[in-house]
Amino acid sequence: MGGAAFVYLASRSPRRQDLLRQIGVAFEVVPADVDESASPGEEAPQLVARLARAKALAGARAVAHLRAAPVLGADTVVEIDGEVLGKPRDRAHAEEMLARLSGRRHRVWSAVALLDRGEVRMRVSRSEVDFRSLDARERRLYCESGEALDKAGAYALQEVGSTFVTRVGGSPSGIIGLPLFETAELLREAGIDLLAPGPGPPVSRSAEGD
Repeated sequence: MGGAAFVYLASRSPRRQDLLRQIGVAFEVVPADVDESASPGEEAPQLVARLARAKALAGARAVAHLRAAPVLGADTVVEIDGEVLGKPRDRAHAEEMLARLSGRRHRVWSAVALLDRGEVRMRVSRSEVDFRSLDARERRLYCESGEALDKAGAYALQEVGSTFVTRVGGSPSGIIGLPLFETAELLREAGIDLLAPGPGPPVSRSAEGD
């Protein structure tokens, strides 16, 4: 019989927390500060997989003294023309990113890693997103709203940024930050039953970020 759905979440992202709640997983947020810089020549799928694993391991170190439970780490990046777009440095950088994505198709790579009883299981999700053309005024107003500043690729599919998107191919939840199909697969492999009653309401000590 599978265990109840509880994990430590090595991410402060409210979006990932909302997605876990959506599938009924109780969680506690734990710190997982890692350097998210890409290594020379590192491509997007390798980058997100490495960072998701690193976050899960960092989270496990932070809770080594607490109750034993799986640790979930995740990472998401936007890629266009072979170049990885992470979170913008500032508003001007966000506007540059949106100009790059305007009227074009890009890819979103999202990885999820689950550390359970010393073993790390991993899944990587690849999605495609088509943007309509955005003029300079629209890009400026969107970035002034603040929505773009902590998002990979400088937009949020689940917020106003969804109005830029003409087509999504792949995992909408992966684009938001946590691919739920892949996450559920990892939980099942770890013997966690998503339909079992959890140990209590989700605990969230969150601040915006990853």
